[in-house]
Amino acid sequence: MALDRWIALILLGICLTYGYTAWFTMDGSLAPFMKRNPIWPSTFPKVLSVLGIIASLIILLGLEKSETKVGEIDYRRLGEYHLGQAVLLLALMVAYALCLRPLGFLVSTGAFLILGSFILGERKWHVMVPVSVLTAVVVWYLVQQVLGIYMRPLPGFFGG
Repeated sequence: MALDRWIALILLGICLTYGYTAWFTMDGSLAPFMKRNPIWPSTFPKVLSVLGIIASLIILLGLEKSETKVGEIDYRRLGEYHLGQAVLLLALMVAYALCLRPLGFLVSTGAFLILGSFILGERKWHVMVPVSVLTAVVVWYLVQQVLGIYMRPLPGFFGG
């Protein structure tokens, strides 16, 4: 069996377990007034489990095979892939997570987007910097103002 089907089989098991938990055990401890609500805390997990089961079955049954494949990953030729970029991006993600609190959201996210696009090969600084900064500001605004979730925008020594 191909690797994608093995992964789909594992995900199917996880989604079945998650679905069983969502459908049969999560709602047992609800307060009586919550049971009359149209949406319960288990609604989103139920939807996710059903979608995960459907997607896993599509892969397991090979229904997605009708489209043309670009190429499969050959583990014997890993040296021909851009592993350096992948490792650098993973390291950058770890650094982003570690810098998020001390440097604030705007600085960390802007730097992450700029460095990430540089690692991936973008060299147009006049495009890369404004897009990254604008994206960081828009995401911060949406999370802070629209959703009402506080995120420190600037480093602590700026008073943010």
